[in-house]
Amino acid sequence: MLYREAGQFKSTYAQDQQIFPIRQDRIAIALLLVFAFVAVPLIGDQYWLSALITPFLIFALAALGLNILTGYAGQLSLGTAAFMAVGAFMTYNFVLRLPWLGIIPSMILAGLCAAAVGIVFGLPSLRIKGFYLAVATLACQFFVLWALQRFPWFTNHSSSGVITAQQIVIFGVAFDTPAEKYLFTLAVVVVMALLAKNLMRSETGRAFMAVRDMDVAASVVGIPMMQTKLLAFAISSFYCGVAGALHAFCYLGTVEPEAYTLDLSFRILFMIIIGGVGSILGSFLGAAFITLFPIFLNIASGWLSHALGVEFSHAAVSNLELIIFGGLIICFLIAEPNPAVVGPSVHHGFFWRVWIALYAGGFVALAIALLARETRLLAKTTLKALPWAAAIAVTQAILVP
Repeated sequence: MLYREAGQFKSTYAQDQQIFPIRQDRIAIALLLVFAFVAVPLIGDQYWLSALITPFLIFALAALGLNILTGYAGQLSLGTAAFMAVGAFMTYNFVLRLPWLGIIPSMILAGLCAAAVGIVFGLPSLRIKGFYLAVATLACQFFVLWALQRFPWFTNHSSSGVITAQQIVIFGVAFDTPAEKYLFTLAVVVVMALLAKNLMRSETGRAFMAVRDMDVAASVVGIPMMQTKLLAFAISSFYCGVAGALHAFCYLGTVEPEAYTLDLSFRILFMIIIGGVGSILGSFLGAAFITLFPIFLNIASGWLSHALGVEFSHAAVSNLELIIFGGLIICFLIAEPNPAVVGPSVHHGFFWRVWIALYAGGFVALAIALLARETRLLAKTTLKALPWAAAIAVTQAILVP
């Protein structure tokens, strides 16, 4: 906390109910938006805009949707990529079959389709929770990809399954350049992030957090479980659907099922774990880390190679990235656990903490060995599974009593 609210007194209810009640927050957000909308398109080149900043914003929006469901409502989900796929393919079909509709209404309708799918696969949350709910949403991931590949209507009967996304046109203005696509993505993300910030201050957001903290107590005080949980799935899936549409139209330029695999779901889950579960800002921080860290690692390896006179292979650097991701996820689970997500067992037990510390230490030791010996065979066979090992650690944190 760099500043305090001391001395900023509110004299009206409107002032007290502002989205950003602290003056420093309002100034910082205003300066950040001006920099993002004005300075970034001017100083950013094509690579930074199209390959780094635009995907960062899209993944931040998807992480924000998952954070609403997992961080605020306490419902685990491993089907984020499936909801993104629904949003991408339905936006493509709405633009293709209803060309008079426009891209923005098509994205909204695609988000509603993703929300409908989220409600269907959120029904098990009324009876199960925790690890078992995560497995139920995992079924959504496989079912959606199977449906997109088996029913040719979604791909407009394309033989390859890879289709080119249509051009983004709004009021006759085409968004073709990386800067224009970046501005379009930024505008959508800013609006939806502000809506999410406002939602968490509302009665609905407080109901989400009550269900997350203790669903039995929330039910006793009159919060409807079915309506609250299904609404959380619907809102989260809507955000992920819009993120999927932006991912296809503003980043990839194509619509294909292979872009929305289970690996993407785990990457978005890692974003909210690293950035902060139950935090809107954490969604952006986690997305920035996952997106920009590989670039930093490549630069750092170049510096080390020049300073030490040792050449690091690209395989070693890429696998070191996986090692650090897995180790950081485990460390964050130790340092900043959320009882609603990883269970209360993380708060207790000396041996549990020692076990995870040794687990993370093993990652570090393996990273050092990889850089020293450049064991490419080990990198190909073992290290690619390290993010999955981190996911198993999350599952163990849920299951250990």
